Amino acid sequence: MKTISRMFALGIVLAAMPTPGHAAPNDEKTVAALDTEYQAAVRKKDVAAMDRLLPANFVLVTGKGRVIGKADLLAEERRADLVFTHQEDTQQTVRIWGDTAVVTALLHVAGTDKGQPFDYSLWFSDMYLRTPQGWRYTFGQASIRLPPETPPHQ
Repeated sequence: MKTISRMFALGIVLAAMPTPGHAAPNDEKTVAALDTEYQAAVRKKDVAAMDRLLPANFVLVTGKGRVIGKADLLAEERRADLVFTHQEDTQQTVRIWGDTAVVTALLHVAGTDKGQPFDYSLWFSDMYLRTPQGWRYTFGQASIRLPPETPPHQ
């Protein structure tokens, strides 16, 4: 519960931050394309692309509050018994606040884990920071898995 409260507080802080200038005209498209590229890399188990797209200090917080760093995420992706047949997001929205961007989308994931099938959807928010090297995916937060019958807007 503390993790959810912290994420909510982070969202409020980001929303209240003044924009220190105008975003570049293509920032939303650039960030959206990076996030789509990342989802495709996960689906294809392209660890090299994931490694390139994630900074060393990347953090993912799952819907159950588990905190996963870059090294653990890449190790998980390397597992031969984890196979993705579907990894696609819809309803992608990109919001820019100065040098911070947040992508929110509904992700549908399917495949097998240790031979057991899985198929679920979840909402995620991915935070990108503008760096001298360009936009970097630095933080992700995923909701709990949604029941299959949940309409996409809930």
